[in-house]
Amino acid sequence: MKPLARYAALNSYVEVSRALGIEPARMMREAGLDPAGIAVQDRWIPAAAVALLLERSAGVSGHQDFGLLLAERRRFANLGPLSLVIREEPDVRSALTILLRHEHMYNEALRMRMAVLNGLATIRVAFELGDQTETRQAAELALGTLHRLLRGFLGPLWQPVAVCFAHRAPADPTTHHRVFGSVLKFEQDFNGITFYEHDLDAPNKMSDPLMRTYAYQFLDSLETPKDTSALERVRELIELLLPTGRCSVEQVARSLGVDRRTVHRQLADAGETFSSLLQATRAELAGNLVGNQRYTFTEIAELLSFSSPGNFSRWFRTHFACSPGQWRARHRASG
Repeated sequence: MKPLARYAALNSYVEVSRALGIEPARMMREAGLDPAGIAVQDRWIPAAAVALLLERSAGVSGHQDFGLLLAERRRFANLGPLSLVIREEPDVRSALTILLRHEHMYNEALRMRMAVLNGLATIRVAFELGDQTETRQAAELALGTLHRLLRGFLGPLWQPVAVCFAHRAPADPTTHHRVFGSVLKFEQDFNGITFYEHDLDAPNKMSDPLMRTYAYQFLDSLETPKDTSALERVRELIELLLPTGRCSVEQVARSLGVDRRTVHRQLADAGETFSSLLQATRAELAGNLVGNQRYTFTEIAELLSFSSPGNFSRWFRTHFACSPGQWRARHRASG
């Protein structure tokens, strides 16, 4: 199955896109993503779709520094719950060890490896997306974020020995120099950051020894099993694809990197069919959306991929034995 990434990978995407004159919602839909989902940072989406969105946004806006503009807005919190653990590590070495060991908690496609040799430490960054999607912007976002993380530990004046990119230099490197300084190297054989080994032993001034045990307990409670069931992944993709109008077993199979027969077989092993899972997921979403005063019934029909509000109303009556209006009235009356 193709790897997933948290919506947090697109933190500040809306703000940066608008500042550069492109329409974020349209760009997200064209990449197969739900614009409304970006509000739920811990929700999982296909990592390849994120990389594709970044590349298209850079092209449409004419800004080869798109990924770096996102990176400049990154904070510890964008790592999600993992940031709470990293913040309590006693030194930079142990913080990076935790970050690299648990990279799958925020992006399953990201591969970071650290090597120490001759007094220098190098962190290499790569992506395994399951297809041939370009990763220039994703790499710049990842290294820009890692650079900000290291400066958070080592101080705002810290500089690495080198920041390496496998791709060519941009036509205008202004943002790159603003973010990384004068240590940039392009057309290298890897993407990564090299710095002095002694930086790894720098103490983490944010750490509280009394909180470290609790942080580890918290991390253990959040650790997601790597063998996440196919049923859960298909359910998640149905939720993501419904608003785009492209929620089919073929589209789900493409997002997972398998064929449709594999999806049907895996669901059958779990006692489900694609149709039954689609209807159950749609019904769960419908109950929540109709109970929310924020959405009109026409908007809900579109979000759930119905061709018209009338078709949605008839479907709703079949599943809930009342009209959407009656359901909403009961929900309002119950507080």
